[in-house]
Amino acid sequence: MKSAIRLENIEKSLGNRKILKGISFSVETGDIFGYLGPNGAGKTTTIRIILGLYKIDSGDLEVLGQDIESSDTRKKIGFVLDLDGLYDGMTARENLMFYSRIYGMVLAEERIGQLLDMVELTGRGDDKVHTYSTGMRQRLALARSMVHDPEILVLDEPTSGVDPSGQIQIRKILLNLAKKENKTIILSSHNLDEVQRICNRIAIIDGGEIKLYGELESLRQGMGKSGIIIKASENITDYMIGEIKKLPDLGLKEVKDNSLVFMPNKEKATSDIISLLSSRGIKVEEAIKQEASLEELYSKILKGAEGS
Repeated sequence: MKSAIRLENIEKSLGNRKILKGISFSVETGDIFGYLGPNGAGKTTTIRIILGLYKIDSGDLEVLGQDIESSDTRKKIGFVLDLDGLYDGMTARENLMFYSRIYGMVLAEERIGQLLDMVELTGRGDDKVHTYSTGMRQRLALARSMVHDPEILVLDEPTSGVDPSGQIQIRKILLNLAKKENKTIILSSHNLDEVQRICNRIAIIDGGEIKLYGELESLRQGMGKSGIIIKASENITDYMIGEIKKLPDLGLKEVKDNSLVFMPNKEKATSDIISLLSSRGIKVEEAIKQEASLEELYSKILKGAEGS
C-alpha cells in the first residue's frame, strides 16, 4: 500500500534563507501524524508544500501517489490553517454551503446536517458564526474542511486558543475521522499532550531538518525510561530485596519504602512480575506502567540539537 503523503529530500528556500534542508518522511493511510517543532523550524513551509501553495526547490513529493500539481489530487485534501476561513456574518449552514460551491458541488441539506452533527454543532447550525466561541469555530472549520469528503486532512494548530473541554471534543472528532472513516490526518501542533493522546506516528523538525521520525510508542520506549512501578501493601525487607535481585530478568532499578521500580526484559509482562513477587511473599497493591512522555522525548531531541 502506498503512503498517503511521501516527502523525500525536500529542499526549499525563501529569499536568501534555506528553510527546508532535505527533509524526508511518509504519512501512512489512516495515520494521525504529529508534525512537531519550535517556531521557525519549517513546519508551516512543509504544510504549504504539501498543499501545493509552495513549489519545492528539489526533492520528491507525492500525495496519494500523485503529483501535488494535479488539481484532482488537491481536491482530495482538506485543510485548516491559522485562519479558520469562516465568514462571521453567515450561519454555519451558509458557510458550509458556500464552501461546497467553491469545490464545485452543492451539498444536500442532509449532508450539511451530517457535517454539523459530526462536529456537534447541530443545535447551532442556524446561528451566525460571530456568536461562536473559539472552540465552536474550530469545530466548524473542521466541518468546512470536510465538505468535499477529502481523503487527507492537513491541520495547523486545530486546538489553539480552545479551552480544555473544546480540545477534548476536537480530539474525539479527529479520532473518529481516522478510525471510522479512514481519513489520513497530518497535525501540526505545539500541544504535546494533544499529540501524545491521538497521534500514532510523529516527526520532529528543527532548523529545517528532521530530528526524529517514526512510531510514537516505539520512540518513547526507545528512550529507555519505560518501566513498571510496583507498590506493595507493606514495607519490603532487605531479605525480600535480596530474593528479587536473584531474578535479574526483572531489572530492579530502585527501592523506596514499599515501592519497587523495574525495567524488565521485554519478554517479562507486568503479570509475570506480580506473580514472581507474590511467590517471594510480597503482596502487590498496585502496578503502574511507566513510559517516557512525548514532552521528555521532544526536550531531549531539541536539547541534543542545540548541543550539536
